[in-house]
Amino acid sequence: MIKHDFLIIGSGLAGLTYALKVGKHFPEKQIAVVTKAAASESNTKYAQGGMAVVMDTVTDSYEQHIQDTLIAGDGLCDKDIVEMVVREAPERLKELLNWGADFDKNKLGDFDLGREGGHSQNRILHHKDITGFELEETLLSQVDKCKNISLFSHHFAVDLITNHHVQAWKGRENNKCFGAYVLDEKTGKIETYRSKITLLASGGIGQVYQNTTNPEVATGDGVAMAYRAKARIQNMEFVQFHPTALFDTKPGQTFLISEAVRGFGALLRNRQGELFMEKYDERKELASRDIVSRAIDSELKKSGDDHVYLDCRHLEPKSFENHFPNIIQKCKELGVDWRQDMIPVVPAAHYLCGGVVTNEFGQTQIANLYACGECAYTGLHGANRLASNSLLEALIFAHRCYEKSVEEIDYHPEEANVPDWSEEGTTNPKELILITHNRKEVQAIMSNYVGIVRSDERLNRASNRLKVLYEETEDLYRKTKISPQLSELRNLITIAYLIVKQSQARTENRGGFYKEV
Repeated sequence: MIKHDFLIIGSGLAGLTYALKVGKHFPEKQIAVVTKAAASESNTKYAQGGMAVVMDTVTDSYEQHIQDTLIAGDGLCDKDIVEMVVREAPERLKELLNWGADFDKNKLGDFDLGREGGHSQNRILHHKDITGFELEETLLSQVDKCKNISLFSHHFAVDLITNHHVQAWKGRENNKCFGAYVLDEKTGKIETYRSKITLLASGGIGQVYQNTTNPEVATGDGVAMAYRAKARIQNMEFVQFHPTALFDTKPGQTFLISEAVRGFGALLRNRQGELFMEKYDERKELASRDIVSRAIDSELKKSGDDHVYLDCRHLEPKSFENHFPNIIQKCKELGVDWRQDMIPVVPAAHYLCGGVVTNEFGQTQIANLYACGECAYTGLHGANRLASNSLLEALIFAHRCYEKSVEEIDYHPEEANVPDWSEEGTTNPKELILITHNRKEVQAIMSNYVGIVRSDERLNRASNRLKVLYEETEDLYRKTKISPQLSELRNLITIAYLIVKQSQARTENRGGFYKEV
């Protein structure tokens, strides 16, 4: 058994910010950060666009940012949460700058503020087109200096430890979290990580689809673990598809063409070279992501094509190259010269607007368990996330989780006899093909039946097929020693089930959710 005061599952912006804050506040306490891949591998790393913060109070205001967020969320945002996040943003930005984060500035030395779809003003702070990478590296550097933080890479959180592990217990009332069972991928052993407070900061669910901007680690582990622990899960039907992922014939993680490119003036055209966004929204290319994604989906269904084009050829070359060097390099690798060629793009699963329900301090229904970042449903995004609000949400709620943890940490005496993980009666898998095949089948079901536009018939088909996969996988789980591959498959099936079930329950179209009647 391994004991810590704080256990953080995930090493993106949310998890590292929280770890750094509690680590500095409590130099005598021990903090563990477990992450299933390298410490830097997270959705944060791939966030290109930037972070929305009201900086120019002459042309911009908190009220405008609040309204833009509420409009994007299509009536399902928690207004109090939106106001809190927008107004607390400048203070959290100051902390980032003090930690060494670097954002682009103009010739006058002011922040070079970009604009993205759904925003009424330029308010996006960015570092070239690799803002997330810059923030991830900044936080990792700071965490490395904090000697009471232990970072365990290649450690896979298998399940949360809650009441039902330590006593005969049923229902949701008075449930508590005591840590997590964690698989050391190098030794193959599952350790019991006890902690007074546990934070889920495990990121997104993009890998439940065939094409996603998310890395391979984004398999919804935190949401699935919380669901098994009887936490409340909400708004899973609101999966945001990014309109402009770089089209590639190979399935898997697709390269993101930042929304900031459209904010810079790029235009969407079909194969015939025709502009089409004006048919769908008066804001054209600067409409919110759900509208642009559905517009592209509609155009592709009508034409039978597998992608549309992003036209940047008319943009000023030097300025464009200065803002988007990594996008240009990636296009070049695929033989696309943006100055002469239009860039082929297609929508891809990008961001989960739902997740583990929390209050304004990141607390879940389970005592001692917090959730933060993409795995959490805080009420900020509603039915559709406004561009560049996600990094901001991670920072704001990491701070608020920290504030509440400071109050709570000493109110958790040692209790409960937590058993170690038992592998009695299990064997090593004879063939991994069963796991890899079922993972691909889950992704195919979700992409074909539970994509941008859904219907009751397609959702019913998905539900029936997922039930078979669930039964097969649970049978394998009971007989087989735990591996990251098997755990991820189990989690992906849970995520797929939640998306389908909550899609079936929703009767009206809002934001990123659209179901044909």
